Amino acid sequence: MVEEDQSYYRFLKDDWKKLAPEAKLPLSSQQLKAIKALNDRISLQDVQDIYVPLVHLLIKKFRSFQAWQATKTDFLDLPEKRVPFVIGISGSVAVGKSTTARLLQVLLTNFFPKLHSQLITTDGFLFPNAELEKRGILDRKGFPESYDMPSLLDFMGAVKNGQARIQVPLYSHQSYDIVPGKFETVDNPDILIVEGINVLQLPSNQTIYISDFFDWSVYVDADPELIEKWFLERFGILLDTAFHNPEDYYYEFAQWPRQKAFAEARKVWESVDLPNLDEFILPTRSRANLILHKVEHHAMDAVYLRKY
Repeated sequence: MVEEDQSYYRFLKDDWKKLAPEAKLPLSSQQLKAIKALNDRISLQDVQDIYVPLVHLLIKKFRSFQAWQATKTDFLDLPEKRVPFVIGISGSVAVGKSTTARLLQVLLTNFFPKLHSQLITTDGFLFPNAELEKRGILDRKGFPESYDMPSLLDFMGAVKNGQARIQVPLYSHQSYDIVPGKFETVDNPDILIVEGINVLQLPSNQTIYISDFFDWSVYVDADPELIEKWFLERFGILLDTAFHNPEDYYYEFAQWPRQKAFAEARKVWESVDLPNLDEFILPTRSRANLILHKVEHHAMDAVYLRKY
């Protein structure tokens, strides 16, 4: 059943999956395992039911975008110009944004191999830890003030202007910091996916926002209590993987008694990630073109599509 509120159509999973023909998934269980985040339990059936219709909808939007670009340049008597179609993916820490972003890129590449798609995260535009410490905001990492917004906006402008080989700072989740001298390169893709907690935010001191560059946006949503549960599950997995690597950010916590380590993780959630979600991330949900709603075990039960 499709329900409506003031801004969105609400599709239950069984209704949403009917919107695209059954297509053979270009993914195996092993490939999906490599794509999904540490504790994201998404199944191949979820990919078929949720992501296949979404990819087909995105391609329709992309074709419309291309037609408008052609119409505009023709009307203005300008030379044709390749303008990337930009998709923003937002949501809380630990909600599964990175899995959504990677799945969209893989499915777009496999279903539409002639299109060049790329993916970046806004983590690369966080200030390095040393700079955050210098500013006295290391404990507010992930909050709006912890990002180099002018550089991120310059990057988005360069993308939309068709600039080739744009370098993006590389962020390491293992070291929990920007990697000095290392970059990703964005080379004029047809479709660019930009994933990050801050992509739909409206900083008060900016005259232009990241979302001004987006042609479509997705918000991955779940109840905060569930996100906290997934945050702690992920923390436990990170402890296990960091146990024998002194260079890993989580190595120190892995040496602690498990109860002490999890007490620290809960403290971080309650003092940093939950306030950031409540104050800066969740209020952006209503700005998304599409909302993917999750329940237990990262299963998706509903899709909300903006009416206008």
